[in-house]
Amino acid sequence: FYQKNDQLRITDLHQGIVWGTNTPQTALDERLINRFDYDGDYGTVLNRFLMQATMGVPLTVYGTGGQTRAFIHISDTARCIELAINNPPAAGDRVEILNQIAETRRVRDIAELVASMTDVEVNFIPNPRQEAAENELDVSNEKFRNLGLSPITLGTGLFDEVAEVVKKYKSRCNPAKILPASFWNKKRAEECATIDPNSITIKDQEKTEA
Repeated sequence: FYQKNDQLRITDLHQGIVWGTNTPQTALDERLINRFDYDGDYGTVLNRFLMQATMGVPLTVYGTGGQTRAFIHISDTARCIELAINNPPAAGDRVEILNQIAETRRVRDIAELVASMTDVEVNFIPNPRQEAAENELDVSNEKFRNLGLSPITLGTGLFDEVAEVVKKYKSRCNPAKILPASFWNKKRAEECATIDPNSITIKDQEKTEA
């Protein structure tokens, strides 16, 4: 509407799941580190897996883990915004739609990748969300690549950056927040009745209690 009515040049960014904690700018001072959500409700799946692995907690995969997701590192998110701003559509052109992603992976494949790097277990738990157990996601970032994006992929520098932040601030982690505590509908709540948020213990805590 605004493009047609007001002749605005509009770019619509379709963003994937953001992972990582720092851009080159925020890495200059720890006070600039981005917030890190790891909980079962708001924590993005990859950051949650990396936090769990660093803390020695089994990875929690919802359902079959067959949900395909698009991922992008936080520094590439910032880069995509810069590229979009510097390359707007021409006046009068249609709305430009850009896929702000690096790659797509199934959740269970991400879990296996993280587990193979850290030797933690992978636990499949009932899915608190109402969604298809398996899905495909056909999406391309060709437009951004043509603008100069060379994205960080999950196989490059995946663990070290997040692990460093988690280890430094692990005293702030509340293990009771790791498992999901809210459910999308009554049926989901019933199927997830066996989930106990208080059942999670961190490896260091286990050693201390022993």
